[in-house]
Amino acid sequence: MKLRWVVGWLVLALLGLGLGGVVGYWHWRDRWEHSQDAPILAAARKYQVEPALVKAVVWQESRFHPDRRGRVGELGLMQIREGAAGEWCRAERITGFRKERLYDPAVNTLAGTWYLGKLLKRYSQTDDPLPYALADYNAGRANVLRWEHGPAMTNSALFLAQITYPGTRAYVESVMARAAHYRPIFPPPAVKTSRGAVPGRAAAAAINLVDGTGYAILLPCISVPVPPAVWPPDSSPGSR
Repeated sequence: MKLRWVVGWLVLALLGLGLGGVVGYWHWRDRWEHSQDAPILAAARKYQVEPALVKAVVWQESRFHPDRRGRVGELGLMQIREGAAGEWCRAERITGFRKERLYDPAVNTLAGTWYLGKLLKRYSQTDDPLPYALADYNAGRANVLRWEHGPAMTNSALFLAQITYPGTRAYVESVMARAAHYRPIFPPPAVKTSRGAVPGRAAAAAINLVDGTGYAILLPCISVPVPPAVWPPDSSPGSR
């Protein structure tokens, strides 16, 4: 009888440990999933790109790890190359930029979202710029030009079917599916602060970025306004 009692308690203890581990894992995963919400929202607002899309690209490229380094020199959350960062710097008139700054989540998401917005605008004459822009982001403009011949120049479904790199096609489909997953839940509902509406889950982090003037200081040479309104803005987001 005593042995059964001991065994029973051991089983219950093991079940408790297992359940606690599962709950702890999912809690950690949820917190990590939202760890970069503040810089993602700031960049999405500045460059008028859908926040769910920016977050989906961050998820695909780095799984929210700001110190991620790619095989050919891509850096940070959105895996930005030095050339793309240089384009962003020239567009924003930033001087003295060092590529190591791309490990800063705020800097990386600004550069990556600007570049993503540029690509969406490049394919704005298609029925859906997103597959083209994501293929360009992953495989480059030269490959997109090879794949968009004939009706696929404007028909995104045909374009997706003509992508000859399985990895790029999987990339495009994965980001699009993840963006669809995020749209109903990101940005989260707004909470009111003395400076206006701040998205709920990112509230604490976002407030930490905001100085007394209502600007988020992300770079020594750039002040990014944090508008009081939540997404979407009054004007429609730019296509890239």
